[in-house]
Amino acid sequence: MYARGARHYAQVGLETSVNAASPERLIALLYDGALSAIGRARLALEQGNIPARGQAISKAIDIVGNGLRAVLDHEAGGEVAANLSNLYDYIERCLLLANLHADADKLAEADRLLSDLASAWKEMSAARAA
Repeated sequence: MYARGARHYAQVGLETSVNAASPERLIALLYDGALSAIGRARLALEQGNIPARGQAISKAIDIVGNGLRAVLDHEAGGEVAANLSNLYDYIERCLLLANLHADADKLAEADRLLSDLASAWKEMSAARAA
């Protein structure tokens, strides 16, 4: 009972954060969500929990493909947007291979790339806000 209440409270908190967030903050939340899913996948991989690994990796792929890639503005972003799209495609392939082959190295590579992008995004957003 307590766990269900805690999950509901967390969901309400997340919805509040999303509804009040700027576009820059929403992208940061997408990065955080993808990285969190990869963390859950890493734990499931270590524990040999195949269904949980698949679910977490699927969540990360969904966030990268239908979240981060979907918000790219190819007109305004030009070459940068095209390069990010290609990088997101590569990250999705790493995640797929990590799931298919239970490959911790591919999972770590996707995590590293998304962490680097998230860090750069947060620095850029902070600089623009200043």
